[in-house]
Amino acid sequence: MAKSVNKVILLGNVGKDPEIRATPGGTIVANFSIATTERAKDQSGNWADKTEWHSLVAFGRLAEIIRDYVKKGSKLYIEGSLRTSSWDDKTSGQKRYKTEIVIGDISLLSGRGEGEGGGSYTRSGSSTSYDQRSSAPAEDYGQSAEITDDDIPF
Repeated sequence: MAKSVNKVILLGNVGKDPEIRATPGGTIVANFSIATTERAKDQSGNWADKTEWHSLVAFGRLAEIIRDYVKKGSKLYIEGSLRTSSWDDKTSGQKRYKTEIVIGDISLLSGRGEGEGGGSYTRSGSSTSYDQRSSAPAEDYGQSAEITDDDIPF
């Protein structure tokens, strides 16, 4: 069988506070969405932003970390995989589908002033590791450099 890959990488902002629940077996589950934005010129040559919303789900220790540290507006780096589920709608009888990203790795990028820890969390098998980044404030080079639309080559 040929090799296949199911990997998603996102860098974006949380749209609203995560929804946390527990399965009947006691596993913690976190559901939330993040927005990513692309900027491109439209037909008239003006810059336009296009925002895409992504549904995410995390289980176990990652869900607990999300519960404790992630809130609306948090900037996150996410690695995960796509999962599509289907069911029959009870009212209409139609087949329904939902595609979401199952989180395997998350890095909290928001600063402590925004209530974030600034760490990186990975789910590997049954264990979760935590890599605490330096808590010293890093200079935001993207904000300090004055870049105009004329500086971008396209």
